[in-house]
Amino acid sequence: MFQIRVSDELRTACPEFAGRAILADVENSEFCAELWQMIDAFTLQYRQQYTIDSIKDIPSIQATRQAYRRCGKDPSRYRPSGEALCRRILRGLPLYQIDTLVDLINVVSIRYGYSIGGFDADKIVGGELVLGIGRAGEPYVGIGRGELNIEGMPVYRDAVGGVGTPTSDHDRTKLTLQTTRLLTIINGYSGTEGLDEATEYMLQLLRHYAAACNESIISF
Repeated sequence: MFQIRVSDELRTACPEFAGRAILADVENSEFCAELWQMIDAFTLQYRQQYTIDSIKDIPSIQATRQAYRRCGKDPSRYRPSGEALCRRILRGLPLYQIDTLVDLINVVSIRYGYSIGGFDADKIVGGELVLGIGRAGEPYVGIGRGELNIEGMPVYRDAVGGVGTPTSDHDRTKLTLQTTRLLTIINGYSGTEGLDEATEYMLQLLRHYAAACNESIISF
């Protein structure tokens, strides 16, 4: 069984943190028209419901920003991905289209405000992830971002090093069209409220759009 645990340093800084992870066999695709019909409709609804100012009051976004400050990072300079995605569509910009797995993870992130990691489980070394805090000079290559300064940022590490932060996942374990085993992690810095709902919604999308099967849920 895949293991995920929270380090003492992160638990001390963010005692409210709760996580949910889904491990599943999946079929990725370059583009799913049905999924994007849903995303487009959801985007219109979201823009009617929120503004860039009002999303700051969403508990999951607010708590993730607070977690950055507690760990030693400026959330306005290194925005958590959940907030960054919400701000993007509220600025009138389209959501990024990457591939089906990434696209559906992004829509769950926007709907619930969580920063959600998506990893190719077969690329994770050692069978365990530990959530800690980034150190000065710790090497980290963010997807599409190059070298990223993760000092003072929550970070998941496997046996080799960092694989995921709320700002960007690592290039080494990124999802591709060849991914057949997905690990996705929903980070609840605001606690457990809403986590089960977001997890169930993620499962629904994965089953419908990515033929997910053999799923297991990890609570930590």
